[in-house]
Amino acid sequence: MARSTTTRPRADAVAVSIIVPTYDERMNIATLYHLAREAEAAFDDDRGRWEIVVVDDGSPDGTADVVRALRDAHEDAFLVLCERGRKLGLGTAYAHGLRRARGREVVVMDADLSHHPKYISEMLTKRRREKLDVVSGTRYALGGGVCGWDLRRKLTSMVANYIAKAALNPGASDLTGSFRCYRRDAFEDLVARSTSRGYAFQMEIIYRAKKAGYTVGEVPIAFVDRVYGESKLGASEIVDYLRGLARLFFTV
Repeated sequence: MARSTTTRPRADAVAVSIIVPTYDERMNIATLYHLAREAEAAFDDDRGRWEIVVVDDGSPDGTADVVRALRDAHEDAFLVLCERGRKLGLGTAYAHGLRRARGREVVVMDADLSHHPKYISEMLTKRRREKLDVVSGTRYALGGGVCGWDLRRKLTSMVANYIAKAALNPGASDLTGSFRCYRRDAFEDLVARSTSRGYAFQMEIIYRAKKAGYTVGEVPIAFVDRVYGESKLGASEIVDYLRGLARLFFTV
């Protein structure tokens, strides 16, 4: 839980910016929004509000329209929509969201409900208590896990993590996970250093964080496969990941 105090922040103060890249997530984004607001209310952050920054890459299903409707219906000035004309890669989506974000801490997460916002409180608590630069939600530590994946998907993820850990020795259990909490200036530095755009971006961020001497912690999470929509992970993303792994191994 948040630290108890008699001094409350200003009504417009932003403590945390949650950056959520989206592409065709019309069926999921409203549920994610409500779960995030429930998690915020339960945590009662004495540092300020949680800002939700949605970076939509021109979703043809009308994801941006849903975000606008949510913002208007709830009169929520802390729900921010950033629209881009087309898919430009995960790394650039985070960089774009950072330019609009106001929080001193940044959480990144998927929009497909595979990451439950309830874990944000645990990440913030661990980061603040231990004064960490990065806290990663991990599926591969005691207390974590994956629900809803078939054997092929589980093997793909496990093999990808195993190869990366063997090659890079990053000291982290989940390199491909995309649910993380950062100290803002650390994240800005890591994004500026990174060259990956797609699936390899998450791996590169953690590897560069360790190489640069940033402190990294982990919180176990239960990862749940999406119910609505289709996974964005395909053959091109796997090739991008392997290329990114080779680039990091030989150049960083």
